Amino acid sequence: MSRTPRSDVSIKGLSTKSQSTKSLASRMATGSLNGSGKGQKLSKTLALKTDSRKSGSLKRSASKKSSSTAQKGMASKSNHTATKQELIRAYRDMVRARLNDEKAIVLYKQNKCHFQIGVAGHEAVQVATGHVFRPAKDWFYPYYRDMALCAALGMTDQEFMLNAMNKADDPNSHGMQMPMHYGHKALRIVNQSSPTGTQFLQAVGVALGIKRTKADEVVYVSAGEGTCSQGDFHEALNWAAREKLPIVFLIQHNDYAISVHVSEQLAGGGITRLAQSYENMEGHEIDGTDYQTSLNAMSRAHARALAGEGPSVIEAKVPRLQSHSISDNHLKYRSQADIDRDKLKCPIARMRALLISKKFATKEELASIDGELKKAVDVAAEWAEAQPDVSVESALLNNYVDTTPWEAVTEGTPNGEEVYMVDALNHALDEELARDKNLLIFGQDVAHGKGGVFTVTIGLTAKHGKDRVFNSPLAESSIIGVSVGLASMGMKPVAEIQFGDYVWTGMMQIRNELAMMNYRSSGDFTCPAVIRIAVGGYIHGGCYHSQNIEATFAHFPGLYVVYPSNASDAKGLLKAAIRGKDPVLFLEHKGLYRQVYAKGPEGDAECLVPLGKAKVARAGTDATIVTWGALVNKSLIAAKELEKEGISIEVIDLRSIVPLDKECIFESVRKTGRVLVVHEDVEFMGFGAEIAAQISQECFTNLDAPVRRLGMKYAAAVAHSGPIENFVLPQNQDVLDAARSLLAF
Repeated sequence: MSRTPRSDVSIKGLSTKSQSTKSLASRMATGSLNGSGKGQKLSKTLALKTDSRKSGSLKRSASKKSSSTAQKGMASKSNHTATKQELIRAYRDMVRARLNDEKAIVLYKQNKCHFQIGVAGHEAVQVATGHVFRPAKDWFYPYYRDMALCAALGMTDQEFMLNAMNKADDPNSHGMQMPMHYGHKALRIVNQSSPTGTQFLQAVGVALGIKRTKADEVVYVSAGEGTCSQGDFHEALNWAAREKLPIVFLIQHNDYAISVHVSEQLAGGGITRLAQSYENMEGHEIDGTDYQTSLNAMSRAHARALAGEGPSVIEAKVPRLQSHSISDNHLKYRSQADIDRDKLKCPIARMRALLISKKFATKEELASIDGELKKAVDVAAEWAEAQPDVSVESALLNNYVDTTPWEAVTEGTPNGEEVYMVDALNHALDEELARDKNLLIFGQDVAHGKGGVFTVTIGLTAKHGKDRVFNSPLAESSIIGVSVGLASMGMKPVAEIQFGDYVWTGMMQIRNELAMMNYRSSGDFTCPAVIRIAVGGYIHGGCYHSQNIEATFAHFPGLYVVYPSNASDAKGLLKAAIRGKDPVLFLEHKGLYRQVYAKGPEGDAECLVPLGKAKVARAGTDATIVTWGALVNKSLIAAKELEKEGISIEVIDLRSIVPLDKECIFESVRKTGRVLVVHEDVEFMGFGAEIAAQISQECFTNLDAPVRRLGMKYAAAVAHSGPIENFVLPQNQDVLDAARSLLAF
């Protein structure tokens, strides 16, 4: 469905790692939930849920089966008829989810909860899914209506109420996100974000990791039918089907994406036929209000995935029994008659009628269960309200796992024969593949004999195998999203975006997922992917093969951005990035790949260059040039020319854009008193503006002249015409003239 509204959100603070689920569990274990000793009993909930899956009739075999045996197993599990005990358990989970949902509405009206988005109407298929899939073993990418799924997997009333009130011990996000954005490290519910559809490709990434490691696991991912309009959904289906990945897509079709009816959303009114058109993909449309039907469908899909038969799409028709969210009023776009018709499809009422008709329970017994569960929810809410809020001090924590990545890395001294940058990068990847079995390299054209359009990965598929160095579909969002999923589950993806000019279709995955996963989960889920991106001009690449992108991505906390100027630094920085704990955009200037002046010795396999440490490429005393990438050599040329005039220029090669080595810059400025910042990207709002601002703020009294900048002229693109490219991009003479102007002030 559409993105969750940001209105009516009031988050008072952010959480710390120390205020963790572990502290919640310890208080529960000591009976401190409500002062009556119930906490000890409640603390056993998750364990009991997990044990029931180990002993229940829906248990999944961990052994590898032959195809025929697997098919028989699939048939038997999909035909399983739920027992009285299982139906009562399903009823309890469905009612518990509904009661927690309704309690959040009450808390909202009391100004204790500041957002709510309902599960009502979706409970049956979600609970059935939770009874088939295995918490803490399978992986889960829910969407914001999946409260009943989380309840069936073992999330407690206390945890739901902590989530509703943005408390520090909320295992979903520790107060970082809006309520109903689910995540639970212990249950393997990967932290969910608000942008709808981004979860699909991440789930595919986890499924790919499962297949590569031959793990006995399955991935669940869900959304509403409105989200099926997103391109990421179709990209995910393609990748999952092509690779026969162990993943189940549950589309909860309630006819409305906020106010937009499915007739205005999807061609054909659904997605089952679309799913069936993909080879290796099964698609089924089911009545999602029927627990037994849902149980059969999800059991078959889960068993099929385990057997290696491929992915499934389950389109579950369900009613939406509330407005889209607490901020919405569905009476503005739905008739009362339509709403009343949906109320007749209530899955809880249907389950209640089934239990009574089968004489599994009486009305009185079910009413007793309802009362018991409501009391437990009320007690949990009262307890949660008394728990600590997140501390304001935690607001700036968890941007990164390692905020000082240079401290753990000692810069090596490269030696040996000089090599081109393209070869140094190739050798770095080769060495890291040999070092780390969890490292995967993929992207457009990177595999087999091609080895990338610039041959950075040439020979790596032949040496390390097609399961570790492989081609991706031609889709940047897929490449980034799959990287996010792989990294979140513990793999080390090193993905390639062929040209920086085309990274923008992956922007949602980079900005809202890759950069924010660690922060929004308060460190529960990390995402140390490395994304290699070829950038830069000076090669007659034209409008769409010449862009620089460092300024844009430096603006997003959570990302490290690296931009080497020579072979020695490129190899050491790439190896350090791969071994790091945070996401890195590794920018490679394609004009430097085979430049003689960018050659350098590479050192051995342990010769690393730390992120966040600039290098004084040339010492001087009269002025400082701060630069990076292709402009380092042009700055050195200018410095050598000025040396003939008796002027001493210090040239600083940043190497890392983020972390920015401010102290190296400041130290030089305090010595020389004059600064020129030179970069290839557009001068206006380029990263040089940030450097100039930092210098002005911290070293103003040391300056003998205003900070000067030089960058690309204000043109929309680098034209293919050679004379125009030379005109808009800084040339050797431009750097020399700018330096002389600075010195003349």
